[in-house]
Amino acid sequence: MNQWLRSAVLVRPPITERTLTHVLALGLSVAMVGAASAQTRTAPPMAGVAPIAAAAATASEQAKDEGVHRPAGIDWHDGDIDSAFARARREGRPVFVYWGAVWCPPCNQLKATLFNRADFQQRAKLFVPVYIDGDAPGAQQLGTRFKVRGYPTTIVLRPDGSEITRLPGEVDPQRYLDVLGAALKATHPVQALRDDALGKRRALSADEWRLLAYYSWETDEQQLAGKGETAELVTRLAAVSPAGALHDRLVLKAMSLRAEDAAKTHARPDAVTRATLQRVLAEPEQTYANFDLLVYGADQAVQWLGTDQTPAQTAALRAAWDQALAGLAEQPRLSWTDRLAAVDARVGLAKHGDDKAPVPPELVAAVRAAAVRADREAHTPAERQTVISAAADVLASAGLMQDSDRLLTDELTRSPAPYYFMLGLAGNARARGDKALALDWYAKAHAAARGPATRLQWGATHVRALTDLAPDDVHAVEQAAASVLGELKPEPEVFEGRNLAVLQRLGTRLADWGKTPDHAAAWGRVRAQWQQLCGALPDQAPQRAACSAPL
Repeated sequence: MNQWLRSAVLVRPPITERTLTHVLALGLSVAMVGAASAQTRTAPPMAGVAPIAAAAATASEQAKDEGVHRPAGIDWHDGDIDSAFARARREGRPVFVYWGAVWCPPCNQLKATLFNRADFQQRAKLFVPVYIDGDAPGAQQLGTRFKVRGYPTTIVLRPDGSEITRLPGEVDPQRYLDVLGAALKATHPVQALRDDALGKRRALSADEWRLLAYYSWETDEQQLAGKGETAELVTRLAAVSPAGALHDRLVLKAMSLRAEDAAKTHARPDAVTRATLQRVLAEPEQTYANFDLLVYGADQAVQWLGTDQTPAQTAALRAAWDQALAGLAEQPRLSWTDRLAAVDARVGLAKHGDDKAPVPPELVAAVRAAAVRADREAHTPAERQTVISAAADVLASAGLMQDSDRLLTDELTRSPAPYYFMLGLAGNARARGDKALALDWYAKAHAAARGPATRLQWGATHVRALTDLAPDDVHAVEQAAASVLGELKPEPEVFEGRNLAVLQRLGTRLADWGKTPDHAAAWGRVRAQWQQLCGALPDQAPQRAACSAPL
């Protein structure tokens, strides 16, 4: 599963949201599941949220100087976004905008592997760098302004505010720097590059093709492609791109997008895709150069590519892909987060699309060894926030639920954002079928969450979990929903950016829950509270319509 790319939806999302979408495979006997659940219940109690929150506050303070918040070594702009553009116009520099959150693993991956590099810090001097934390005042309105919802999103803009490109967060640091360099030299925005390439108006330079090949399609927010049109657009760009490494990357990106959309579009694999993939898998350097496209969604792509092949051909492709992933898992140039993602992709391939399929013992051993080593070698708060997330994820995917729980529990008093890992514990309990324990962790996660946008997302996650796991506990659902709405202020910021997406999903879920006769009265009271909140917005506020939409 792709923790980076799925985060763009509501950003590479917490472990439990990945768990809801991609049900964790257990690969355990009934007896072992029971034992795991029992062990979790009898483990040293974490019942008091206050001690965890206090430890988190201390860890957060300590982490400020260690790069979990605004990373040191970069001259981040002090002041609002408009003053940043004014500075950019005065100094003749483009603007580099980073939009993320303290808890977000892929955001911390950027901080641990890119923002701390001397060469990135030197390159950043050529831009006006702007750091936006999603919980800062006005951050969600900026999300609407710049059409971003996923953490992290990084954008390069001209001093006049027009967008040059969106940068990928999942590639290795050197390639990120290459793309950033191409953006610095760009004379046309990426939208114009798209039109020039497809219309064959002129020959694009290698740097211009680099901007297209490494464009962050997952955080596009319909800047280059309309809804549901990304796979087709990238396929067309690949078809007109000149032969070489950038062409191969576009072909592989189109492959992953078409595989993901296959159920809707009935897209079929073609000879160019198969030949390109075969060539890349056979060349370790090309495998490394495109590791993100080979790691994330590997099993889905294999299944799609096998639709018109014999079982033997599909097995051969699966074996070749697994061999490439095994090499990536041992690639020292990759971060531990990326290496763990390669191991997780191997687990996905081994299951052949069946989440409940057992994982081969030798692969289970490799998963455990990788997680232990990654835990041991991750040191800074930023590094641990991303590495522990990835390690816990792959342990759970391989059926090592006790190991995953232990790793997450141990991190609660170390992390500046332990509420993220509480959602992981909730997801693990949910995968085991332990509804009561899962709901307990969802509640604790919400109680410990910090920051207005984060508290809204975590609170909404708790409410949705209640409607899933205990829908007939009407009092609990109503109380949790009322608590979430009770924290919100009737300000436009509440109905912007990710906040709006979270509220729309929550409103839709509660409205569906309220259709049951026994739930209708409680939903009516929550709905009245929601309407009161919307009604308190300024009369001319455009957010009024969005606020009322789910009702």
